[in-house]
Amino acid sequence: MVSAEISIECVAANGTEFSYLQCGSGKLALCLHGFPDTAQTWRHLMPQLAENGYHAIAPFTRGYAPSAIPQDDCYQTAMLARDANALHEILGGSDDAVVIGHDWGAPSAYGAALDAPTRWRKVVGMAVPPGAALGVAFVQNLVQLKRSWYMFFFQHGLADHVVRANDYQFIDMLWREWSPGHDATNDLAFVKKSLTDPKHLQAALGYYRATLGNGYRDPTLDALQTQIGSAVPSQPLLYLHGRDDGCIGIDVVESARAMLPANVIIEIVDRAGHFLHLEQSDLVNKRICEFLVS
Repeated sequence: MVSAEISIECVAANGTEFSYLQCGSGKLALCLHGFPDTAQTWRHLMPQLAENGYHAIAPFTRGYAPSAIPQDDCYQTAMLARDANALHEILGGSDDAVVIGHDWGAPSAYGAALDAPTRWRKVVGMAVPPGAALGVAFVQNLVQLKRSWYMFFFQHGLADHVVRANDYQFIDMLWREWSPGHDATNDLAFVKKSLTDPKHLQAALGYYRATLGNGYRDPTLDALQTQIGSAVPSQPLLYLHGRDDGCIGIDVVESARAMLPANVIIEIVDRAGHFLHLEQSDLVNKRICEFLVS
């Protein structure tokens, strides 16, 4: 019988220190979380992956405690993709590995698959569609631009204080708006613990500042960064999106359909918002495992 016990380990990769959750043994399944979230978001999926012959690994992505603050202070998506590929290398991944991402973890997964296609057999993304759809929405879809107001607020230094005020009520608000009706008590506790130190909160906000503001960008990653914003991985790719997502609207996903190649499967999950893998965990986990083992 496969052990479904989840343990925590540490490893150095791509110039920084990562703490990660692991479960099972076999082929590598790398699970990448988003904002405002932690590796604990995968606690329901990881045992299911283990039961299907995978060594499930969920890192606390760069800057999220207990992972380290990276010395290079670089948080652009292309660096997150390079983190994923470095973890693949050091954790013994092969060409049958799979990568799964939610929210920020989704473009990080797409970037990893674009950057090193021979490392990853299949890709799963949730809550942020692949390709250019979201970038186009920022220009053409004022409703989505309104939904994304927080990304622009994070460019201001005031956000460092506002987000952590009153026991991170700002983060409570985002979860309520993005996944209406979902009881996020457990996950909010994990998030607040991870971001208690102001330096770790600055790191989490740094993902947005490296994308839309004046956050540090490594010029050697420019080409990969451009790819992530426009290209789509060539591997079989399953994309799942909650119908009631209050962060990225279903209209953005529907517009993406015409932009995506035939290797991408788009499925909408009913009665779920942005954190669909927690709101409908049984359904989402089953679908991901079916896709990976097929």
